[in-house]
Amino acid sequence: MTQTLETWEGFHKPGKQRVLPGTKEEDSFIWSYDNASSNNQLYLQTLIRSKRFDIDILLEQPSFMDELSWLYEHMRQICIELGFYVSVVHKECAEKQCPVMRAQETTYYCAGHGSPRPCSAIGYAVHTLDYAVRQLSQGDNTSLKHLQSMVRRLYRIFAHVYFHHRQVFETQETATYLYARFVRLARKYELAPESQIIIPELPTTV
Repeated sequence: MTQTLETWEGFHKPGKQRVLPGTKEEDSFIWSYDNASSNNQLYLQTLIRSKRFDIDILLEQPSFMDELSWLYEHMRQICIELGFYVSVVHKECAEKQCPVMRAQETTYYCAGHGSPRPCSAIGYAVHTLDYAVRQLSQGDNTSLKHLQSMVRRLYRIFAHVYFHHRQVFETQETATYLYARFVRLARKYELAPESQIIIPELPTTV
């Protein structure tokens, strides 16, 4: 059974959220939905499992969520996946290799120290993810303005990896389409100006 927007919007029967032994992969994670915020995240995660490489479908706003809630869920999911992404990058981006956060020749200051100052690339990534998670944990208090600031800072992580650890970027992007989803989301909802998108266009980002 393939999950679609329509099947989720009409699926309200109560049920336990567990995968039983012997369940086929394509039938796994098909759980009930009751409009609770936790299940908004569940909806998106289920969609990603079956449609990870179909970004148009992933960004299609469902009728049961308003725009800000939909953006909130996407950003929360991106932060979860970016945490794993950073753990992979760390193998080639320790403080000795990348003592300052850069993308090409531009140096970015880290706001995770009370007052902005230079920080290692991996430190910047960790501090920025911590900041994003704190903002998103406030739920309804996360405004569009906060999301725009968040996108600007998170984008720099991808930019650093692209320009300074290209092989890692390409391997991760081929497997996850995470950067493509992030950029397409930012463009669709005007979360970042084009001047801030400095990674050359990929077939998946246009």
